[in-house]
This record gives sequence, C-alpha cells and structure tokens, in this order.
Amino acid sequence: MPATPETPGLRERKKQQTRELIAETARRLFVERGFERVRVAEIAEAAGVAEKTVFNYFPTKEDLVYWRLESFEDELLAAVRGRGPDESILDAFAHFVLARRGLLAAEDADAAERLAGITRMITESPALLERERQIFDRYTASLARMIADETGVQEVEAWTVANALMGVHRALIDYTRARIVAGVRGPALAREVRTRGKRALAALGRGLDT
Repeated sequence: MPATPETPGLRERKKQQTRELIAETARRLFVERGFERVRVAEIAEAAGVAEKTVFNYFPTKEDLVYWRLESFEDELLAAVRGRGPDESILDAFAHFVLARRGLLAAEDADAAERLAGITRMITESPALLERERQIFDRYTASLARMIADETGVQEVEAWTVANALMGVHRALIDYTRARIVAGVRGPALAREVRTRGKRALAALGRGLDT
C-alpha cells in the first residue's frame, strides 16, 4: 500500500517541531556551559539531527538564541502602523512594548529561573550582545523608514524618533537583566519594569509630539 503523502500543513508542523527541538536543545546546553563553549556539532548530536540540519534552520549559531525575535519587527511595525486615527506613534509603541509577554510575564518559579539562565547566558557572551545590537539597529532603521513614509517627516527627524523609541525598549532590556542578575524575580520584577517603562515613555511624550 503506497504511503500517504504528507499535507503541507503537516510538513510545516513537523518542521516547526524540529526547529523548536533544536533551539531548546541549544538553549539548555548554552545555559549549562555558556554560549562560546558549545559547538553546533554538539547541539546537533544532542538533538538527534545532522549538523547540516541545524544550519538549515538556523544560519548562524547566534540565531539559535535569537530566532524568536524574527517576529518582533513585523509585530512592532504592525502595531504602530495599525494604530487608531487618534492614537500617536508614541502611544502605539507604548502599548506594544509594555504588553505582558514571554517569560517575564509568567508567574511560576520555573519560568523565572529559566529567564535567569537565559539572561546570564546572554550577558556573559560578547558575541550574543553584539548580535543583539545588530538586530535592534535593524529594527530601529525599519521603524524610522515607516515613520518617514507614514508621516512625511524628514529622514533625520524620523530617525531621531525611532532611535528614541527603541532606546526605551533597549534600556528596559538592560534594566531587566541587571535586576535579574541582582536576584529579582517574578511578578514584582514585571511590575517594576512596566513602571520604569511608563516613566521613560512619559518623558519622551513631554519632548516628542508625534
């Protein structure tokens, strides 16, 4: 009896499962031993796939850590582009950045410790910090182009606004990591970060009329 061909939906689900398996395996090894101390070949072996398969899903080793950021740019631009007629770019950005999401929003102890492990891994790796900077620089440029296209402001002004907005986001990331390294965990940390974010965005609001 001939094998039943896989449907496109099933193939995509299997690919996503493989992608998540590889990424989770890499995360575990990176947290245990440090990003620089783990070879891609070791990740492939632990995940039960070929090294070539790892690179098929993740072009660089750093992508194994930052792959979930792929959707951030699209989600950010969609949130700003889809703002209401009376909603400013600043307000739309604030709603997006201050939304509860990811491990920081989780309230269980396991999630808090998982976030702490990831935080230590990133802050101890110059390669990961540099790659993160490159990613957010790209997102900032995309936001600047969108602001210029939608509002008609000049390139320099759009770039200034985009850098100010993304500066808040990056500052919150740095603040969150510093607090996690200092031992702060759980809902208290999430509330603290949100409060700091509101204050920073309010400060921008007093100086930005966008």
